[in-house]
Amino acid sequence: MKNYQQFEGLFGLERETLRIDADGHLAQTPHPFENACLERDFCENQLEIITPPCHSIADMLTALSGLDKEARNRLKHQQETLWLFSNPPHIDSEDEIPVAYFREESRAGKNRYRQYLEQKYGKRKMLFSGIHFNFSFLDAYLLTLKPEQTAFQEFKNQFYLKLAKQVLSYSWLLVLLTAASPVSDITFSHQRIAGATLSDYASERSSHKGYWNAFIPHLNYHSVPEYTRSIQAYIKEGLLYSAAELYLPVRLKPRGENTLESLEKNGVNHIELRMFDLNPLEPLGISQKDLEFAHILLVYLSQQEDFAFTPELQEQAVRNHQAAASLQIQNVLIQGRPILLQAQNILADMSRTFAEYPDILEILNYQKKKLEGRRPSEQIQHLHCDEFLHLLVS
Repeated sequence: MKNYQQFEGLFGLERETLRIDADGHLAQTPHPFENACLERDFCENQLEIITPPCHSIADMLTALSGLDKEARNRLKHQQETLWLFSNPPHIDSEDEIPVAYFREESRAGKNRYRQYLEQKYGKRKMLFSGIHFNFSFLDAYLLTLKPEQTAFQEFKNQFYLKLAKQVLSYSWLLVLLTAASPVSDITFSHQRIAGATLSDYASERSSHKGYWNAFIPHLNYHSVPEYTRSIQAYIKEGLLYSAAELYLPVRLKPRGENTLESLEKNGVNHIELRMFDLNPLEPLGISQKDLEFAHILLVYLSQQEDFAFTPELQEQAVRNHQAAASLQIQNVLIQGRPILLQAQNILADMSRTFAEYPDILEILNYQKKKLEGRRPSEQIQHLHCDEFLHLLVS
């Protein structure tokens, strides 16, 4: 039997959470960390934990656990903890959302960008928190796939461009299987009433009400130069501030500085998946099995045939992603089929593809069981309120 470790690579995670005080309100203290792996995100009370690149998902979660423990130990001294849920807690006023302020002159651009986001999207939407999963295949593995006459970086660029198209087309599947935010505080919708309510969405941040551009970008995936130019065109039109404002579920990133200039000059280094909710059922906000499935899905999709990612298909991919975020999915269709049936078909095909990999089949069986009414969002909505609140602040 085969072992899926042959598909190993480098793994990294970015986890966003909000700091809350002993009363469950957004903490109003300045960002208290000096460790570069414990960064602030949009606002001063939004913590982003950034793991280093790791050689396995297990090592990555060990790194996340260590950083999580460091953060919680520091916060305990100021009677604070972390809100391990993608939807924010009770908010009385946007004054409780201090925009992050970076004092270093070299980071002044971060301040300007956050001020721009505040004006364009409002502070509340910026509180959505989630997990970004970064992965790169090892060069040794990619070399086994490269045509003999093709330069390596050229092949690598085309490999990741093709993979990005596939992942965007199937991002709805990851939303369906990992959405974990069916409850929201009533104040999040600007009502000055206390209390939690069951949302219409398994993941509000992935729904049409979530973090999206005002338009659906049409990008050119033919080559890296054309890809970067298609993004730059939106920037020149004033529709995007920078590439950072491109709110699609998937991004392609270069090594080192994350800019379009670096991407065009140095090529693609890794792919970033940005659709994961914080799962309050998991101590670290996400399970190892879900990350292993995301890894296997990347391997599976990398083996699929290339296709022309037309503007129509790009728009359909976004609509499918948003539809999969619904709490009630009985009437959701993907490519004309009920979403659960379509998910079952994909998982069945993955099982056939990896039939000689027992460890992969175990990962896939775990996901198949979710389709029987055991998705995280379904488990959470049935919890008693006291149990749910304990999960969030434990």
